[in-house]
Amino acid sequence: MPYPIIDIEVTQPLPTLTISEEDTGIALVVRRKDKAVGLIMQPLPPKSVLSPEDLAKMIEGKVGAKLLQEAIIEELNPAENGDLFPSLTVAICTKDRPENLARCLQHLLKLQTPILGENLNFEVLVIDNAPSNEKTKELVDSLPGVRYAREPKPGLDFARNRALQEATGEILAFLDDDVTPDRQWLKGLREAWAENPDAGGFTGLVLPYELATEAQILFESRGGFRRGFEKIRYGKILPYNPLYPCGAGIFGAGCNMAFRRDVLLKIGGFDDALDTGAPLPGGGDLDIFYRVVRAGYPLVYEPRYLVFHQHRREYEKLRRQYWTWGLGFMAFVVKSYQTDPAKRSQLIRLIAWWIGYQLDELQKSIRGCHPLPPTMILAEMWGGIVGLFGEYPRSLKRIEQIRRQFA
Repeated sequence: MPYPIIDIEVTQPLPTLTISEEDTGIALVVRRKDKAVGLIMQPLPPKSVLSPEDLAKMIEGKVGAKLLQEAIIEELNPAENGDLFPSLTVAICTKDRPENLARCLQHLLKLQTPILGENLNFEVLVIDNAPSNEKTKELVDSLPGVRYAREPKPGLDFARNRALQEATGEILAFLDDDVTPDRQWLKGLREAWAENPDAGGFTGLVLPYELATEAQILFESRGGFRRGFEKIRYGKILPYNPLYPCGAGIFGAGCNMAFRRDVLLKIGGFDDALDTGAPLPGGGDLDIFYRVVRAGYPLVYEPRYLVFHQHRREYEKLRRQYWTWGLGFMAFVVKSYQTDPAKRSQLIRLIAWWIGYQLDELQKSIRGCHPLPPTMILAEMWGGIVGLFGEYPRSLKRIEQIRRQFA
């Protein structure tokens, strides 16, 4: 039941779109002057035909206000000053997925092509995390301008900290190997920096790379990794959010994030006991977002800083993802409770809110008023329970054993 993903540029004449026999809907990435301003997912019968007039009505109804806003912003705001952008290292932490990595690097390296005399050079660094073979190294060795480093200790945050040690750029951006950066990705990061030179970190929009299976469509229908198409600057407080900044999921996704390298070094880098692989595959991004904000640095969400993520194709892998989300979230909450006494009352309220939210989602799902089936919500709830009752302390013990093993 695939949904083809189609770019629609509103400053050009709209096309006529025909849905194939195999397709059951369509996903439109709406762009204005190449900048993504909206995602429209619409179920449709096979062989449907959308005329330019149909598309215009659909776009106007879904993102018309956003298009008007973008036109006004363009008139009022000057262009970014790219000359002030600092040096950049882009790190991709990977393990035994050379096909995914090759696709990511192919799109990333295209962004180094000079445009109108701009200097778009940046360092590309691949961290090979506890590889089982040499395929990743062979791939990197075949690509001029890509640097390779191996981190033998298994775990994503071990790899991220290795990138922090190896990087030479003032800004350190992280991409997962299952994303492809949009052609506006670098411009988005430059724009976010120009508007927020005091920020400690940046996150960006994440859209689907494909919607080819029921699991992928289901995940994106619930919102996927999206955090919206509006710029957001997060500071010390967030009005009307009494749990801020403890609910760190609002900040963005770890598959597309960047930080001032000196800030990461100052706050001690990533927590090796989070994002450790199969036992605890999550929580590391939530933790670093939270600690950047708690250290007093703004964190900026920029939708133009865009990547496309390949969602889990299989239903069972998606169910496990929801389980890991609950597990990683509660492991992060327990860790924060232990290390940040000033926020303990908020963290307790966050746990209570999360339980209530999940129960409400489950009730809606049982009544058929929710895109997710009950099994997915129950998986996330069960992961949260496991995370709440001792997963972070268990992870601390595991990583100490790993450190001794590789000492």
